[in-house]
Amino acid sequence: MKVPFDLYQEGIEFFLQEAELIDDGKFREWLELMTEDFTYRIPVRVTREKAAPTEFSDLASHMDETKNTMEMRVIRAYSEYNWAEDPVSRTRHFLTNFRATMDENAENVIQYKTNFLLYRGKFDLPTFQFLSGERHDTIRRVDGQWKISKRLILLDHATIPMNNLAIFI
Repeated sequence: MKVPFDLYQEGIEFFLQEAELIDDGKFREWLELMTEDFTYRIPVRVTREKAAPTEFSDLASHMDETKNTMEMRVIRAYSEYNWAEDPVSRTRHFLTNFRATMDENAENVIQYKTNFLLYRGKFDLPTFQFLSGERHDTIRRVDGQWKISKRLILLDHATIPMNNLAIFI
């Protein structure tokens, strides 16, 4: 079902504000945007023949998280033991091509497909890293506010061009 324009725009604003929280390192505030049943998955892309039903593994993931495990990652991000992110990476999320659908039976739920490009810079080096792909997000209105209940990230990369994924996508 087509999403009414005002709700579509609210969703876009929500995702742009979410990206700003991540880029600004406000991870505790970012956690508040998740529902209690939140799931976050980045399946491994596998290079397969054209006839294969999907390019993504059903069995292997770079990340397969819940709100509880994301909370643990955020606690670690603020700890003195987060060596992978000391000094912290500078990230910038670019979101584009927002496509939205709405279930006729769930007026408080919107599914978005969004293309993204993530820039990551580190140290004082002139080098940088990019990740690109498509996000499949489900947002749900909870107590009058939009929250993310599900995020599936489909990377364009079969091999991730980064030393670690200690950042949030």
